[in-house]
Amino acid sequence: MFIKPTFADAEAGYEDAEFVIFGAPFDGTSCFRSGSRRAPSAIRNASYNFESYNPKHDIDLCDVPFCDLGDAEVSVSVDETLVAVQSEVKRIIDDGKTPLMIGGEHSLTYACVKAFGDVGVIILDAHLDLRDEYAGSRQGHACVSRRIIETVGVENYVSLGVRSGAREEYDFARQNGVRFYSAEQVQSKGIVNVVQDIIKYLSTGKIYLSIDMDVIDPGYAPAVGTPEPFGLIPADIECIIQTLAPHIVGFDLVEISPDYDHGQTSLLGAKLIREFIAAKKGAGK
Repeated sequence: MFIKPTFADAEAGYEDAEFVIFGAPFDGTSCFRSGSRRAPSAIRNASYNFESYNPKHDIDLCDVPFCDLGDAEVSVSVDETLVAVQSEVKRIIDDGKTPLMIGGEHSLTYACVKAFGDVGVIILDAHLDLRDEYAGSRQGHACVSRRIIETVGVENYVSLGVRSGAREEYDFARQNGVRFYSAEQVQSKGIVNVVQDIIKYLSTGKIYLSIDMDVIDPGYAPAVGTPEPFGLIPADIECIIQTLAPHIVGFDLVEISPDYDHGQTSLLGAKLIREFIAAKKGAGK
């Protein structure tokens, strides 16, 4: 069961849609700034700010069949919520459509990836999220990458934009050969070169992309659950989306906490979602 409102220009019915948006307003394990449960609504409201035409791809989103199912009815339990999100993503991909999940916190990405199974995973995040447990939970937002690697069994995994983590997380990454690029490495090598490296490393035509908005420097995206200075810039994220779009089979955008700015982070989140739809559709022209 879903509750509206809808994302701008998402006018198609489910049967006709190529892209299916749904919100997951859950932040039950958030530890610094809660409030990402309000992000799906804030991002939808912000989406009406933009023109439907994307000149870079010569795509008008009014001509792209995509729909918004509204928000899933999440539980207070992270485990129950993950089951519900996984079920919804599985239904969407079984129907041959591309799912776009709007969080909520980053723990939700585990459920989306689990629904796909055999897929390369790229996570844009300021944090490693490789803790085995955090605040008494093994499914919390700080454990999501660990669960994706260990529980789902994803081997084709890369994290990008990292600049924070506990010593145990860096030790786990080194001991298990987890590929990640720090924000400093991205700035040194250049985003184009890093993305090309990642494509070669993953060696797959099926990629799941998760954008934790704290990957972006808080000067551009201040309203996130766990802000971390010295991050990437929005143009880096746009480059990643446009380069990877032909390979992306699923997408999520998480960890905006709208109460902590005057709407600019939600605007950026909505724009990135619109950029992905246009880039993915444009890649198929």
